[in-house]
Parts: sequence; C-alpha cells; structure tokens
Amino acid sequence: MSRPIVAVLCHEGHRPPGMAAVEAAAEVRYTSADGLPAALQGAQVLFLWDFFSTALQNAWHAADSLEWIHVPAAGVDKLLFDELRSSGITVTNARGIFDRPMAEFVLGSMLAFAKDLPGLLSQQRQQAWQHRDTEGLYRKRALIVGTGSIGRETARLLRAVGMDVAGAGRTARAGDADFGEVFASADLAAVVPGFDYVVMVAPLTDQTRHLVDAAVLDAMKPTARLVNVGRGACVNTDALVAALQTGSIAGAALDVFEAEPLPRGHPLWTMENVIISPHLSGDARGCLPELAAQFAENFARFTGGEPLLNQIDKQLGFAAPQ
Repeated sequence: MSRPIVAVLCHEGHRPPGMAAVEAAAEVRYTSADGLPAALQGAQVLFLWDFFSTALQNAWHAADSLEWIHVPAAGVDKLLFDELRSSGITVTNARGIFDRPMAEFVLGSMLAFAKDLPGLLSQQRQQAWQHRDTEGLYRKRALIVGTGSIGRETARLLRAVGMDVAGAGRTARAGDADFGEVFASADLAAVVPGFDYVVMVAPLTDQTRHLVDAAVLDAMKPTARLVNVGRGACVNTDALVAALQTGSIAGAALDVFEAEPLPRGHPLWTMENVIISPHLSGDARGCLPELAAQFAENFARFTGGEPLLNQIDKQLGFAAPQ
C-alpha cells in the first residue's frame, strides 16, 4: 500500500514513546482534540493515545478515509457512538496489557480487607498497639464477573493463593479452564449468595450497565465484599451506598465510578468499609511503552495486509477471544 497517514490524538508534550518505526513507514500527524478534524482528513489510521477523549465524535465528519482506530485501553464504551458502530472501520484495543496489573490489584484489595490494612494504618498513625485476629483468603470463594482476559488472569492468580473461583459471563457453562463453572450474568442475584467476594471486571455494555443493583447487593452475604475494577456504571452507585450504610455487605474496593473523578463530598469517601482508588488498577509502571509497542506491532500488520490483533466486536462492545 502507499505511504499511509496516521493521526495520533494526544496531549501536547505527551506523545506515545517508541514511534520511530511507525514514523518511518507513515505520515504521522500528532494532534490535540482541537486539531483532530484537520488531522483526520485523508488519514487511514487513528491512534487514540488520549483514550479518555471523546473528541472523535465531534470530528467524525472529517474521517473521510479512516479504516482503523486503535485505543490503548481495555474498555471502549466511551468510543462506540452510533456512527462508528455502523461503519466499516475496524477498532482494536489493548487487550492483554492490563491483565496482570489488574489481577494483582484485585488480590491486593482482597488482602487489604482480609488483613484490615486500613485499620492497621489508622492505628499506626495513632501510635495505638491493639492486637486482633485477621481473616484469611484460603478457601474463600470469589465470583469474577467478566470472563475476558482480565477476568481469566484474575482467576488464575486467586486460585494460586488458594481461593475457590467461578465466573459470570453472557452464557452459563461448565468445565472452563480458568473459572471451572461460569454462571450467566443475568442470574447474578441468584448466584452471589454463595460467594465471599464479587469482582467486577466486565466491560460496560447495555447488558452490564447497573448489573449490580439493589437486588444483587441484597442477595450478597453480609460478610461479602465487592471489588470493582471494570467500569463504574456496571454498579448502581446509589444502591451500593445504601448496602454499605445498612451493612447489607461488609465492604467495597472501588477503582472505577459512574462519575469520575468521584465528586468531593460523596458519601463513599468517608465510609470506613470502602477502599477508593482513582482508576489506576491497570496502570503499572512501564505500561506506556508496552501500549505504544502494541500499536506499532498492529500497525506493521496493517501495512502488511495481515489481520489486526484485538479486534473489537462493535455491536458487543469488547474484543472477541484470540
């Protein structure tokens, strides 16, 4: 193919690293959101390095030659507006890069609850010496809602520390290599009573929005905890606040929220049974070069006429298994 044009949406001074091979093979146009319409004219490829941006929808009229969009993130729900869904443009994501960091973050959140790390740190600040027993994770049961690559890596890690793991996905099945049994997400309220931890790693789709609602939270054990590192809107925030306030569940570790940043003064901030982190579970040090290298590898496939990796099913809203 002739020398392609690649538009890269990024903040000024924050270009992706390791782009030399792409720059050697293509005309690369680095742009902020304001310049995106001009950069898209004639471009075959869009690299959304600023993956939180929603600028593409407003610049869509200028995408006259676009064939492929790459998003260096796991979730693509903010990108898939109707015109893009119905187009023939291929969308790919960063499947695989965040699996291990997010799995480790889930395990860390569980350990924080089991060993009461927030309470220990509070005592340390008060110079208070107060012995007490803590919990274990061995043989505790975890339900992982979301059976993609992040969920599978999480399942493998939790099994390695002796937890019993099952999954929840679009369809129920038995004999899964990583989860053993997979329950249907639609049956979540009937399934959660058997688990000590419910871990949300599902993408945000029409089917998963508010999947964890008042009925699911009410059905959980009063000793159970919710861990959400997937998408904030997969959990009904008002129902979660009520469940935490009434003791319907024992706690929640939340890395994602329906509104981000979590507004100042929100009741979740001051709950002693809640661990809050600012959407960073997948952001391990060194991931930026990996994300750029993944795009460069896929770009080489694009110019070579090979199938692209991590293609998104735009109707489902997530990448099909490799």
